[in-house]
Order: sequence, then C-alpha cells, then structure tokens
Amino acid sequence: MYDVLVGIDNADDGRAVAQGDAIAALPARADAVTAHLCHVFRDNPEGASVHQIAAVRRARESLEDAGVDCVHYEASGDPADELLAAATDIGADAICVAGRKRRPSGKAVFGSVTQDVILGADVPVLAVPSPDGN
Repeated sequence: MYDVLVGIDNADDGRAVAQGDAIAALPARADAVTAHLCHVFRDNPEGASVHQIAAVRRARESLEDAGVDCVHYEASGDPADELLAAATDIGADAICVAGRKRRPSGKAVFGSVTQDVILGADVPVLAVPSPDGN
C-alpha cells in the first residue's frame, strides 16, 4: 500500500483536479494507492468539514474515477505545519501539493506553503503545477 497525503486548498478546483490526475498517474496499480485528501483550516469558527470543500470533492471524483481509494483528513492551524504533521500521523509515503506562480517578493511577504512543505518533509513531495500556469 502506498499512502499519499494530498494537501488541498479551497482557492482553485483546477489545482485539486491536477493533483488527483498526478496521483492517478503514479507508476503503481490504482488499487495499491490511498489518497489522504487533507484540507487545513486556518480559522474554522463555523466548524466546517473537509467534506464541504468543493476542491476536495473534485479531487476525490478525479481519483475515484481512476480507481484510487480516498480518505479524508482535516486539520486546523498553519497549513505547512499541519500538512507535515498529518504526513507523520498517517505514515505517508509521499506528500502531494499544488504550486502556483508567485513573484519572489510575494513569496517573501506571504510565504509559500508548497516551499515550506518541500523543505520540511521527510518523505518525497510531489509538487503539481497549476493547470493554468498561475
């Protein structure tokens, strides 16, 4: 069994589908892969669930169409820290994140979850480019 933690934000369904497609294309039988679809809530006063995030549903649809098993995982806090903790918690073999283009000044001011995950991970990180190049 190969467990992949998939960090999904709620900003762009297209990135989530691209992540699903990338995982489905891994060189393994689809039934040997489990995708742990994870959304990290920065602030969640209403108690929303990972199941309510449209991008998570879209990624799940893409993966299930390819025969990949999916489970849901949610956390609250700093996205990079929580994704790294979730990877440890589930014993992930890899982490999948979706990148987007930013100017260097934007990265310095706002940080980059993808960059922080890549630098902090103890397992391979699959960084999927945004389908529209952004």
